[in-house]
Amino acid sequence: MIEIDKTLVSTELFEKKFVCDLAACKGACCIEGDTGAPVSVDEIEILERIYDDVLPYMAPAGIEAIEAQDKYVLGEDGEFETPLVNQKECAYVFFDDNEVAKCAIEAAYIDGKVDFKKPVSCHLYPVRVTEYKRFDAVNFHDWNICEAACRCGEKLEVQLFRFLKDPLIRKFGEEWYEKMCEADKLLSNKQNS
Repeated sequence: MIEIDKTLVSTELFEKKFVCDLAACKGACCIEGDTGAPVSVDEIEILERIYDDVLPYMAPAGIEAIEAQDKYVLGEDGEFETPLVNQKECAYVFFDDNEVAKCAIEAAYIDGKVDFKKPVSCHLYPVRVTEYKRFDAVNFHDWNICEAACRCGEKLEVQLFRFLKDPLIRKFGEEWYEKMCEADKLLSNKQNS
């Protein structure tokens, strides 16, 4: 682990190579698992505000799930998350012509309808942030659905933290990310000496 400000960062963010390969995984992180995507308290207000603009991008089953459950739900762990359709995909998912899971929130953002890209937990995936009283733990979530992305990252030689530059800056800020780059240089120098 590397300490940067009030975070403890797993060295896997420097060691792992990663580039999403949607053609291979079909957006599995949006449809696999048994819980929705984590949503912060601040993001709850945003989901309420933008919902009407996101609605046209959503699949009918997602709309039904939100009408039955709400725009966010309280998970078993006591944290807020996106609701699921039939305990499977996120309610905000729609499928493109190639059967790739896409985010309705992000589609509305790309079209300029909303000013919110998607929950930061989704933007950061496969990195998960666990908040503790004194620090945040920043870890790689190792899951077989991302094997193609790891292979693609290896082939292109892209470190996980570099692939996730924008969402890491969104979560922790530019200065924090610059410290990640400095830590990477130190780790590289240490390995080469």
